[in-house]
Amino acid sequence: MTLTLEERQSFLAQPHIGALAVNDEPGRAPLNVPIWYRYEPGGELWFLTGPESRKMRRLKESGRFSIMAQVLEPSVRYVTAEGPITRITPITDAMHREMAAHYMSPEQVEGYMKQADAIGEQVAVYMTPEHWLSADLGSF
Repeated sequence: MTLTLEERQSFLAQPHIGALAVNDEPGRAPLNVPIWYRYEPGGELWFLTGPESRKMRRLKESGRFSIMAQVLEPSVRYVTAEGPITRITPITDAMHREMAAHYMSPEQVEGYMKQADAIGEQVAVYMTPEHWLSADLGSF
């Protein structure tokens, strides 16, 4: 059963690991990688990546991407959102902390932030969802 727009947005706002997909070079399948992301219903979705990464190069070339979030237990439920890149900005410590806090317990965030400098430079990539796919196959 397809989810309503409100159900899709609410589901996407939860702390799932996203599967980002973007066109890759000719003759290759789309680049598909797991990411942490943030989304507030009705707003822009954003995630962090290196400004010179393969992912970032492909995003700039394509100008759009899709993300899929899902749960498998105790049923299959997923949401896919696709749309254009709306902006790319340098990240701040506050943004990095917000992302970490979305996925980690409060006691883990500080340790993560202390190690975050080793990750290197990061940017935030924003997208406004235009197209959605979703399903809730219920409990079995």
